[in-house]
Amino acid sequence: MKLSTVIFASMLSVGTLFAGTYNVDLDHSNVAFKVKHMMISNVTGQFNKFSGTFNYDDETKTLTSLNGEVDVNSIDTDNAKRDAHLKSVDFFDVAKYPSMQLTLDKVEGDTALVKLTMHGVTKEVKMELETSGTVIKDPWGNSRTGLSLSGKINRKDFGLNWNQVIEAGGVAVGETVKINIEIEGILAK
Repeated sequence: MKLSTVIFASMLSVGTLFAGTYNVDLDHSNVAFKVKHMMISNVTGQFNKFSGTFNYDDETKTLTSLNGEVDVNSIDTDNAKRDAHLKSVDFFDVAKYPSMQLTLDKVEGDTALVKLTMHGVTKEVKMELETSGTVIKDPWGNSRTGLSLSGKINRKDFGLNWNQVIEAGGVAVGETVKINIEIEGILAK
């Protein structure tokens, strides 16, 4: 075997030491959103149940894959009546579409292009990406890293069309939904 082949194989092996698959730590992650209410204020909410994995290369500080799934029935806006309406056929129709999926398409600098599937519709969404830039060891010996994704969508692009005109001339629910995803991952063993 040639020395150059051995050196190349060794370099590949070392590169894989820095890359890894991370499982989303539900207790230290959040999938949140914000939308205008009656054109004057924002309603915020989150999804309490979700899962996913991502690949992160600590040496190159690069996110190389991300796959996530959200249980839409876990929506929580801190108002049970509003949550029931959001789960109904007027909005998410959780009986027919119980989950959302998010998959990384590619990363371009600080921008992640993702495929978001919601309400039976898949669209590419541009999101700002921020990684923690490091992998740490926690007190229990696990390797952890984190990332944030933020962006916005037009809910009507996904078939969430319900609205109501208000007396002042606006609408009850804004079309633009801001999304903020905070993820902490634990290296899979």
